[in-house]
Amino acid sequence: MKFTLTRNDRSIRSARLTVIRSRLFRKYAAVFVGVVGVALVVNGAFEIWSSLEERKDLLLRNQREQAMAAEEKIEQFITSVQSELRWMTVRSWSADTLQAKYLDALWLLRRVPAITQLTELDPSGHEELNISRLSMDVLGRGTDRSHDPDFTEAVAHKVYYGPVYFRRGSEPYMTIAVSTTLPHSEVSAAEVNLKFIWDVVSKIEIGRHGDAYVVDDKGNLIAHPEINLVLRHTNLSGLAQVKAAEADGAPVDVAKDVLGRNVLTAYARIAPLGWAVFVELPTDEAYAPLYRSALRSALILAVGLILAVTAGLFLARRMVVPIQALGAGAARLGSGDLSQRIVVHTGDEIEALADQFNDMASKLQESYAGLERKVEERTHQLELANLAKSRFIAAASHDLRQPLQALDLFVAQLRGKVAAPDRQRIIKRIGIAVAEMNDLFEALLDISRLDAGVVAPTLSEFPIASLLARIETTFAEAAREKGLSFRVMPSDAWVRSDQRLLERILLNLASNAVHYTSRGGVIIGCRRRGKALRIEVYDTGAGIPADQRQRIFDEFYQAGGKQRWGGGLGLGLAIVDRLSKLLEHRVELTSTVGQGSCFSVTVPTIPGRRVPVQPSRSGALPDIPEDKLVVVIDDEMLILEAMSGLLTDWGCRVLTGLTCSVALGELGAEKPPDLIICDYHFSDGTTGTEAIERLRDAFKATIPALLISGDTSPEQLRLVRAQGHLLLHKPISPMALRATVSQLLRATSAADRSPEPKIPAAL
Repeated sequence: MKFTLTRNDRSIRSARLTVIRSRLFRKYAAVFVGVVGVALVVNGAFEIWSSLEERKDLLLRNQREQAMAAEEKIEQFITSVQSELRWMTVRSWSADTLQAKYLDALWLLRRVPAITQLTELDPSGHEELNISRLSMDVLGRGTDRSHDPDFTEAVAHKVYYGPVYFRRGSEPYMTIAVSTTLPHSEVSAAEVNLKFIWDVVSKIEIGRHGDAYVVDDKGNLIAHPEINLVLRHTNLSGLAQVKAAEADGAPVDVAKDVLGRNVLTAYARIAPLGWAVFVELPTDEAYAPLYRSALRSALILAVGLILAVTAGLFLARRMVVPIQALGAGAARLGSGDLSQRIVVHTGDEIEALADQFNDMASKLQESYAGLERKVEERTHQLELANLAKSRFIAAASHDLRQPLQALDLFVAQLRGKVAAPDRQRIIKRIGIAVAEMNDLFEALLDISRLDAGVVAPTLSEFPIASLLARIETTFAEAAREKGLSFRVMPSDAWVRSDQRLLERILLNLASNAVHYTSRGGVIIGCRRRGKALRIEVYDTGAGIPADQRQRIFDEFYQAGGKQRWGGGLGLGLAIVDRLSKLLEHRVELTSTVGQGSCFSVTVPTIPGRRVPVQPSRSGALPDIPEDKLVVVIDDEMLILEAMSGLLTDWGCRVLTGLTCSVALGELGAEKPPDLIICDYHFSDGTTGTEAIERLRDAFKATIPALLISGDTSPEQLRLVRAQGHLLLHKPISPMALRATVSQLLRATSAADRSPEPKIPAAL
């Protein structure tokens, strides 16, 4: 058999191959350049944005500090004037003559240059003397000023700060009047020149073009480096930053200044006066270094893009050229040029495909050369070529199926005939993985409960020895298996705390000590500190560097890295931190790198007393009353079947339903169930609380209920707690479920379903 192509067919095929080659080249080049370019652009934009935010925060923090420093100086100035006036008031009260008061007043004006005018009022509000730098002094005038705010406010509040006014419409002044706490005290009132405040703000250096200024409670400009703005009696209440300061709202970081420039602004309030000190820096000056950095980043980005384009074109060509050679060679072979050989040296499947094509071409060429041979021989040669092609396709398919086959083999290990040791090994591995997942879920749930504020401590008084004994029982064997010593020093102290939560703290500390100690041992002991007991957990581990001693209390953080410290979830100390704050117990850490660490928790103590020892029942399974009717509602059939089988094994009668309506239909005329176990979220948008209320309404009874959910969000925890329902989180261990069901059913039997059953502790 021989196939030939016309000239037109060959030209069409050649055109198609050219189009395909062009598309491949453009596609690979565009993909590479796009990925690299997007990565460079995103990284550059993020760096610029983060630098902008960091510099902005730094500048604003510096401006706030400068504003607070200016505010302190201004407040000290006002306080010093007020103190001098109060001294004058006390001196006036004890002076023998008006002339002595006059001399004291002159001395005060000499000592406090900021006071322009001083007025002394007697206890009835009549003017005794008026001393001024700008006019004639007046003694004994007796003018009645008992209704002036200077007098009334000073008598009522012992100090009076008058509003800022501008003498001759330019210079800012204010009135300060003071009185003493003595009965029938005199009042000293001073007109204070506020130019001193200008001296304060004019010395503040904020960049090259930044300003600091002061406004009163009405937005009037009191002090500004540009004194002309003050002398023109400028009002800045229209500026956004001044409005925010007057309203005590959130501060405005970027706004317009009095000159219309965009500025970074920060302020501090002068509390006694209601004034505000503003420190502002033009954004152009503040961000100038960032603009230069952004320009450099843009240049680097441009160079990176050029390199990416060049590399993309080069790599695309390296990828496309073998495919082009394969396509061109296949086209020539298909046109009948069996002497053509495809030369590809890539060392991958494309080279294998080229070899297959070359092999096919050789065999076809031999077949065409021996045209005189029998047709059967030529057909055989074609079959060989087809077989070779099939082998190539099979090999390529095999390579693609390898990942899928590996997955099937892992799953099939437990389905097939597996020897008992191997099966136990696989089951043990699965159990370990499930246990680790459960530990993570439980730790995350504990943190969610603590962050949601739904864990309330129940304080009691108990001997610390019982708690320490449980800690020793829990970890002694694990420590021995690691070759560590584990000692718990006895103590007869009694403490006041939540026994369950304090035990959780010590369990986490002891667990960390055993887990992160590879040689030596762990010691747990107690020290009395006044009316408190310091419980200490020592280990001889690698120690914790000083720069990491605070971060180890963060979630998912492990000091030193996983390679050095081993595995773990990184949540134990985060739970310790939250529980200690909830109980108000101080947790401390001391550590020496290479020698070990000591975690301690301080607990209040009480006088000790004797109590009878109760027998332990830790190994007993909680009993469940027999023949109790339990309704299980869940829209997951597998969970429904598993829950039903487990409850039936425990001696309960079980009715199940995918929805509340199905469960009601199954119950029919039955008596009210003894317990409802319900999923929290259903696929139709309803919740388990709605299903519980519907069942209770249907039977007109307060039926105990248990909610089960995989949602651990703090919002849901608070909502369910507010509704008074008990909530367990998936995955639930059979022992925990049995204990909860037993407690609810026994509470129902004891109370005859009249009161609401008591909810067990969730943590």
